Amino acid sequence: MNRTILCLGFFTISGITITITITIQLQLNMDQGKKQISIVRNSNNKIYLDLKDIVREHVLQFLPAKSIFRFTGVCRDWKLLISTPFFAHNQSNCFRKISGFFFQSSTGDPSFLSLNPMAYGVPDPSLRFLPEAVDIRSSSNGLLCCQGRTDYNAYYICNPVTKEWKKLPKPENYHGPEPAVVLIFEPSVLNFVAEYKLVCAFPSELDGYEFEIYSSSEGSWRTSGEIFLGSCKIQPSSGVHANGIIYWMARNNKILAFDLTMERSQLYYGGGTLGVINGKLCGLSVSHQRLSVKVLSNAYTNTMQMHSSIKTWETHIITLDSSALGGAVFDLDSVLYAQDDILVLRSGRTLYAYNRKTREAKILMSDSSITNGKIVSYVNSLVDI
Repeated sequence: MNRTILCLGFFTISGITITITITIQLQLNMDQGKKQISIVRNSNNKIYLDLKDIVREHVLQFLPAKSIFRFTGVCRDWKLLISTPFFAHNQSNCFRKISGFFFQSSTGDPSFLSLNPMAYGVPDPSLRFLPEAVDIRSSSNGLLCCQGRTDYNAYYICNPVTKEWKKLPKPENYHGPEPAVVLIFEPSVLNFVAEYKLVCAFPSELDGYEFEIYSSSEGSWRTSGEIFLGSCKIQPSSGVHANGIIYWMARNNKILAFDLTMERSQLYYGGGTLGVINGKLCGLSVSHQRLSVKVLSNAYTNTMQMHSSIKTWETHIITLDSSALGGAVFDLDSVLYAQDDILVLRSGRTLYAYNRKTREAKILMSDSSITNGKIVSYVNSLVDI
């Protein structure tokens, strides 16, 4: 008679809880009144797998970069494995969790605000490994976009963990002192070198906006043929990306959208801070302890028939845990960032990270500089540029 036993194990590595499930098949033999138990062997008769080997083969690539670097001292085999490009490629595909935020005031150097300092971190939060002083602009799945302060204000794409960076060629158009750029990088198992795009919406001479796109696979900039004509003034640092469409918040509760595949622009009406939850664009605002989340349910409202009953936005109200936030008071502009379960809220001179799922809060920083500072999310990835 055969039986299958499911073994479930939990352990913590560098602040990250790991769950391991192992299935063992047992063969029970009744022989002369004695019960004998033998493990059914595979074709290679390998029935024993050390915990160290399980972690190496099935766990390490799911950990953040800071935790991984600690394990280079476990043994020579682990150090060699972690140093291979193939491992870095796997980790960048397996680990996508928001690890913290780069913060920069209007006059200061960048700094890193970790959601878990034991697990997430970068060796040089001020980014001084870059060839000049920079301003942070955007990020995507482990890559950070910065802009230099000298010459033609060059763009740099870097990985703060590995200190690898690339200087982009000069754009064809002037993007302005506060460029509305959005970095888009989606890791793929088929691409060992990161393929990314940087999109900038810049003012057009025709009283609207044009779009310039940098492609890493082509190594050059290209100005799209699409021109948005209309009264619209976008907020440069508000850009987000969801399902192939880039959105910027504009004045008077307008949202400018640019479909990167079709290269078509569109204008929506909706307010709040732009974020992405479950792959959908959201507009978020908070009053006292009530969070309003407006989810874009139909990204193609301009294709619907007149008087259609399909709503453009669906509204959800979430009550924040006041005790976890220490009784902090919030206003309509308190939401600075939102992606899936993670929110960044500002109350006075204090920044909070709040998890909608666990209802836990953490103070990221408390300083007067947050009133004129910028935050950019970051994933602790080993992605190779």
